[in-house]
Amino acid sequence: MQQLRLTKAVFPVAGLGTRFLPATKAQPKEMLPVVDKPLIQYAVEEAYSAGIRQMIFVTGRNKRAIEDHFDTAYELESELEKAEKHALLKVLRSVQPDDLNFAFVRQPRSLGLGHAVLCAEPLVGNEAFAVLLADDLMVGPSGGPSVLAQMAEQFHQVQQSILAVQEVPSEHTRRYGIVAVDQPEAATPALMKVRKIVEKPAPDVAPSRMGVAGRYILTPAIFDHIRAQASGVGGEIQLTDGISSLLGVESVYAFQYQGKRYDCGSKEGFLEATVELALQHPEVGAHFRAYLKGLKLD
Repeated sequence: MQQLRLTKAVFPVAGLGTRFLPATKAQPKEMLPVVDKPLIQYAVEEAYSAGIRQMIFVTGRNKRAIEDHFDTAYELESELEKAEKHALLKVLRSVQPDDLNFAFVRQPRSLGLGHAVLCAEPLVGNEAFAVLLADDLMVGPSGGPSVLAQMAEQFHQVQQSILAVQEVPSEHTRRYGIVAVDQPEAATPALMKVRKIVEKPAPDVAPSRMGVAGRYILTPAIFDHIRAQASGVGGEIQLTDGISSLLGVESVYAFQYQGKRYDCGSKEGFLEATVELALQHPEVGAHFRAYLKGLKLD
């Protein structure tokens, strides 16, 4: 059997971002900056760190700013060159390395994450692929590999779909796809076979407190299983339901990653990410730390 390679990543970015109105009235929520980079750039850099070079964006109306961000800004580059602002020019060009390719496809209607992934099928083809939700800003351990790079390493070994998971409070199970898993093997304690997955269950019926974070590596078989799904929770075509169906024919693994997830789909998570990443920033971190220490908090 031919070895599956992981060369493509899908970014579902068609959502309206209503939780951040009015900031997202005229700009995509994925373009909201954490310190000095938009959320979508953090996700693309994470995919790049995992060896992925083909980035596929599933967009919607009013998402043109994402395309522009990853395009060449000739006028801006020219002005920076004239002003001899070479450091800024280097930062600008780092957004789109020469070996990185971008493709865009529209999701014409908001029919759910499963439908968004299905929209990418013509560009993915019969290949394994990653799915990254930019709302979830994922940071690997200090000096270590990114979350998706950790998952990619596991995928090269098992050649099956992998879901990033973390334990969540029982009162939060309604926010996540929740998995039930087998006991891990001693050789790979962070990797567990999924027995069951349920979308946003109530705490009293949730199969566990193990919630799926916004990172997936999926085999191409997932497309047929999504296509066969009727509308699920919220009247949407759920990726979780497609994965549940996939479990009937293929193994799916849950992976407890090393690192931290910031739920930047919420204001609280966005603010936490901004503060913590600002403290780590080489340019502003020291000053910002001193500023915070000087605050008089009740």
